[in-house]
Amino acid sequence: MSVKPGILAAQLHSRYNPQSEAARYIDSLNLSEQIKVFILIEPGLGYIIPVLKEKFPDSKIVVIHADDIQSEFESGLPVISGADINEIQVFLETQIPDIDAKYIRIIEWRPSVNFYKEAYVKILSQAVDFIKRMDAGKRTTAVFGKRWIKNFFRNLDLINKTILYKETEIPVIVTGSGPSLEKALPIIKNASESCLIIAASSSVSALSSSGIKADLIITTDGGSWALKHMYSCFRNETAPLALNLCASLPSQFVNTPLLIINDGSFWQNVILHALSLPSVIIPQKGTVSAVAVELALQLTRGNIYLAGMDFSVNGIRTHVKPYSFDSLFLSRANRFLPFYSECFTRSFLTRCGGSMDIYASWFKKELFSWSKRIFSIGGSSVFENADPLRETFNKKNSVFFKEDCFKKDADFIRKKGAAALLNALNTPEYSHNIKQELSSLLFTENNESAARLETIIEEIALKKGSL
Repeated sequence: MSVKPGILAAQLHSRYNPQSEAARYIDSLNLSEQIKVFILIEPGLGYIIPVLKEKFPDSKIVVIHADDIQSEFESGLPVISGADINEIQVFLETQIPDIDAKYIRIIEWRPSVNFYKEAYVKILSQAVDFIKRMDAGKRTTAVFGKRWIKNFFRNLDLINKTILYKETEIPVIVTGSGPSLEKALPIIKNASESCLIIAASSSVSALSSSGIKADLIITTDGGSWALKHMYSCFRNETAPLALNLCASLPSQFVNTPLLIINDGSFWQNVILHALSLPSVIIPQKGTVSAVAVELALQLTRGNIYLAGMDFSVNGIRTHVKPYSFDSLFLSRANRFLPFYSECFTRSFLTRCGGSMDIYASWFKKELFSWSKRIFSIGGSSVFENADPLRETFNKKNSVFFKEDCFKKDADFIRKKGAAALLNALNTPEYSHNIKQELSSLLFTENNESAARLETIIEEIALKKGSL
């Protein structure tokens, strides 16, 4: 709908002095001087905008309207008006920098609640979900940022073969490790001769137990626990591996053909270009499942079927069986700490942690932005449709991946990559982006000097051994 400015002024703002009303409202919020981004939820005709600009001249203001409204105060600001509810997440991701959530503040114009009702509430919910997800991502980065960079340089030493791919027409099955994968295994097995199978590393044990061989394994997790999945992959599979070089990778994969996933960050582009390493660009996502789907979209023009992507707990079940971590719980189980008690505790903590709810909500929204050729098999909490894989496909007979030996001097590869990164850090047209990206990974605040960044990069890149 579209509402005339006169009606808005009467319904949402003071009839006598809307400027003073806006100033009093902003004063009543006691806003911190540290806020760097304001997200305005349906501010009507925008009288609060000049007030915020005066009080916070260096802060960014982003405006979300429930209606096709235009305001003279919004000139030069990022504004989304009357958009589909699912476009708001994309808009916020594009407009809001990668900063700590504590520096972002949502400001509601309360009279708009009664005027727009459900539409207003949906917009607010989208903004809150975005900040929750962003906060979860920043907390992860704060803990693992330095490890990710260490992994990146360490994994350069493990690259002996890279793989190139060509787009295909055949369907792709992408597997996660949710409990619903068990229902999908018979369907996947019947279709395995006709479909390209991309498996998250955590799902390989379950696939192998059913005699299913993945065509490509994918991993993006930089945490040490991810190694448990990778050891299982090494024992069960000989498939090529798609990975972000920031992921944890055991040395046993030194001869495995690798499809490098580049997250599009400037610092990764600089190094990969200097080393002439081919890669596929997929921006960072909250979960490997989303990265796998994005990869599938680049590999095929055919339909994509997702299995085991639950983002929920089924009773006390958090993952498919067999699962790489089960051996950890079984090995320490005893009569005082039964295995099922461990499972119950883990499922309880998973529910209370809230991360699965964040990922499930985000994944549902992503489905709207992805191609309509994505379906689910085996059932999943993030899909309404179920088991559509009843088509008849031709047997796959194409070569999808081509190995390309990477010619390198193992003694100098880290040095060359580090030199390229340090050179970019000292190049005026590149230094701002490089410093911003690396600071967010290495420090809790983005106010570190380039000199300190250089010291840390040299230390990480040129130091071999255990990480």
